[in-house]
Amino acid sequence: MNFESVGKNIRKYRTDKKMSQEKLAELSYLSPTYIGMIERADKTPSLTTLVNIANALDVTADMLLCDVLNRHNEIKSSILIDKINSLSEKDRKCIYAVIETFLENSE
Repeated sequence: MNFESVGKNIRKYRTDKKMSQEKLAELSYLSPTYIGMIERADKTPSLTTLVNIANALDVTADMLLCDVLNRHNEIKSSILIDKINSLSEKDRKCIYAVIETFLENSE
């Protein structure tokens, strides 16, 4: 199983939160070097480490694992629904219109 995407997801959520590797390491009880190794897929994190990182980033473990889980499309859909629901009513209508247009043209 390829865990390269787990490291990419960790890096994505870390940089989205404008968090340095040093800060993530501090919050997850790891070394900055080890965080870098996980992000580069040089090391595969243990379950405990993954949970500590998820907690430090304030994300769920499935968000970090979504590309390696068998049900990744369902997880991504759930994440997108949460993001859409956090938008204003006007922005939600716009997103739904884009999706509907895409689906009509993809058939």
